Amino acid sequence: MNFKSLMLGAAAAAAATGAQAADLPVAPEPVDYVRVCDAYGARFYYIPGTETCLRVGGRVRANYVANNFADDGTWGGRDEALDFNAEGYLYLDARTNTEFGLLRAFIEYEIESDDDAKLGKAYIQWGGLTFGHATSFFDFFTGQANQGVVTRNWSDVTTDLAAYTAAFGNGFSATLSVEDGTFREVGDYAGHKIPDFVANLRVDQGWGSAQIMAALHNVRPASASDDGALGWAIGGGVIIDLPMLASGSNIAFQAQYADGALAYIGSSDSYNGQSVYDAAPNGDTSTGYSLSAGVYHQATSTVGLALDGSYMDVDLGNSTTDVTRWAIDGSVAWTPVSGLTLGVDMGYANTDVDGAGDQDEILAGFRVQRTF
Repeated sequence: MNFKSLMLGAAAAAAATGAQAADLPVAPEPVDYVRVCDAYGARFYYIPGTETCLRVGGRVRANYVANNFADDGTWGGRDEALDFNAEGYLYLDARTNTEFGLLRAFIEYEIESDDDAKLGKAYIQWGGLTFGHATSFFDFFTGQANQGVVTRNWSDVTTDLAAYTAAFGNGFSATLSVEDGTFREVGDYAGHKIPDFVANLRVDQGWGSAQIMAALHNVRPASASDDGALGWAIGGGVIIDLPMLASGSNIAFQAQYADGALAYIGSSDSYNGQSVYDAAPNGDTSTGYSLSAGVYHQATSTVGLALDGSYMDVDLGNSTTDVTRWAIDGSVAWTPVSGLTLGVDMGYANTDVDGAGDQDEILAGFRVQRTF
């Protein structure tokens, strides 16, 4: 065998060996697939590489409202008679089970077509603790109309807070909350010095839910020389399910009273040109109450009917002026496919101020909403 034959044989052997090596299976790179998380309901997924479940959602609204077209409303003057706008919402909900209880972070961000962008909610919950920007723990019933074109009077405030909720079982719970008082100022205030203290006792069961609540509020009028007075508010409400009518139907009742804390009954700081305030410069506090109710009926699998209203009465401190207001709002909403709702809404309100007469409000609206 000569040298040439040896080289040809070695080349042939190397080629055969390479072919066999190429045919051997190679382990694929590990892939961390997104897994469904069913521990907290639908549409949660595990964040890859963690035990945290995340839900991403959103909502888009297109609103078309005919502003007050009562006899003394905007249609008779030079103000804006129509209000068209669009709103976009983004929701992120992250949850993780820990040995101390559920750890949750929630973010809601809102952008409107008039370039107004704001934080809707942002809070952390750990066990029974809640920290951040969230719905006040005083709030309970806040209406059921699809659009709510007319303002009704009840407490509906998102605020900065720190709270603890104790769950007692069988649907009973109690909450103590320290909340930012600047979200509850009616009238001109001096600087914020003492937070609001809120407490509630709540029950959620198969028949519905109920809550009693109370709040303390530091009243510091800008014109007063001292630290002001102690305002307070109490309230209670109940929502009763009506499965005998249809699944999802319910009726609600609520009452709230305030002394020096009018935001807790849903009062604004002005009606019919009359300034409204928690306390007069001499320290006399204003008092008031609000009564509200609402009913929702799931008329068919795709059509929902809602009607709610409120009545408010305010006696201004150091004054004989009395402000009364009642409002009612109703809607018909159609959900032809899951996540898409089209609704029409109409409302009426009457505000009466002693010495300034009364004023009517009539508004109508149309909304298209897509939730995902």
